[in-house]
Amino acid sequence: MTPPARVQAAIDLLDAVIAAARAQGASADRIAADWFRARRYVGSKDRRAIRELVWNAIRACGEVPVSGRAAMLRLAQADAAVAGLFDGSNYGPAPIEAGEPVASRGVAPMWLAERLAASGLDHQEQAALLGRAPLDIRANTLKTTRDELRSRLPVEADLAIAPQGLRLPSGTAVESWPEFAEGLFEVQDAGSQIACMALGVQPGEAVVDLCAGAGGKTLSLGAAMGNRGKLLACDIDRPRLSRLPERASRAGVLVEARLLNPGREAEMLADWQGKADAVMIDAPCSGTGTWRRNPEARWRLDARAIERYCAMQANVLDIGASLARPGGRLTYVVCSLLDAEGADRIEAFLSANPGWDVALPPLPAGQARGSGWRLTPFRDGTDGFFFATLVRRVN
Repeated sequence: MTPPARVQAAIDLLDAVIAAARAQGASADRIAADWFRARRYVGSKDRRAIRELVWNAIRACGEVPVSGRAAMLRLAQADAAVAGLFDGSNYGPAPIEAGEPVASRGVAPMWLAERLAASGLDHQEQAALLGRAPLDIRANTLKTTRDELRSRLPVEADLAIAPQGLRLPSGTAVESWPEFAEGLFEVQDAGSQIACMALGVQPGEAVVDLCAGAGGKTLSLGAAMGNRGKLLACDIDRPRLSRLPERASRAGVLVEARLLNPGREAEMLADWQGKADAVMIDAPCSGTGTWRRNPEARWRLDARAIERYCAMQANVLDIGASLARPGGRLTYVVCSLLDAEGADRIEAFLSANPGWDVALPPLPAGQARGSGWRLTPFRDGTDGFFFATLVRRVN
């Protein structure tokens, strides 16, 4: 493909991404995969160039663009080389006309950028949310050590902030490696690894991962327990939870997976009421801390969505709290940096539940935020997380 043809292809793909964002449809990654699958004639070099244009344009636009061309024109205003490819050549975009729509610059839609600022994130912190995410992995201590794993893999660096973490070049196809098939490591952002450390699980404990999803944190907790004790992973999302048994088998983690029915979670967890030593609550959230990986996700949010997430978070906190024994603990985690989903959510819980105390253990990165802890891409080089560890009083 010619360079102008790549730009037009990126515009077409952006049109599909924007439409999906407005309709709460598929992710940009899925749309791009489907788009290229339907165009197998596009070579690997062209695919990389088109994807680069698309993701650069997504990151450059604050508000949802009116069109893919408007998004690409935003990129062109900052890159003369891209602007020069609007030349009207065959398969390329038409020349730029005076006064045609150009997407606005920004980190996020204005209302959302204001909420991030109100949550203590300055311009540098917000800009870092749209950087390029690294690829972090966690050595599975049930099968290997970090030192042994490092000797076998082309790692960039140890992760000083995560005892079992290693960092590899972004985009590395690690899931094709034999070490992955052997279960020697799991892909897990350093921030997620630290969030698991905040629960401080020990061998022999009874542990519940309440919103387990596909089990990323479950496997980390299982390794920390050394497969000694009881580990229960729950979720209401059947497709995601169905991935856990295969992942657990590969990692050698002993875990019970339990699918819950929405609205009946407490009933279906009656056998665990007041018995758990530790409860992980990886709550559903807006995902504002993960925009490095899904930058178009910020176009899918509105104020009502934040309210819905807050209601779900309050609900799972109540469910998780009912599972902890006296003296037991829970860690509440969101990959969001909005106070409404983080510090404010914990303050609301503590106000309504005076039988709980804050007890966050020492951690290798992050800063205090309210009664919890925050990790950010700018300060810590991780995805954005808020988490808090609480202990249920004995009497």
